[in-house]
Amino acid sequence: MASETIRQNVEKALEEIRPFLKSDGGDISLISIEDDKYVKVRLEGACTSCKINQMTLKAGVETTIKKYAPEIETVENISVF
Repeated sequence: MASETIRQNVEKALEEIRPFLKSDGGDISLISIEDDKYVKVRLEGACTSCKINQMTLKAGVETTIKKYAPEIETVENISVF
């Protein structure tokens, strides 16, 4: 279970990212934070089939989350089929 501060910081980061994803027909949800270091998210909508979603995840999402919560080490997309 993540500390409340880390969770709040990750949520702030996702709020910053969300308008860009929504402008392309996508969205993102926080699934979990494990050991206060590993974030799991779900890219949704158009983001699930986007060819560059891994680049979006690393360059956009992970970078922004680490800006708000530097203790985060990795961000992983959990796909749902």
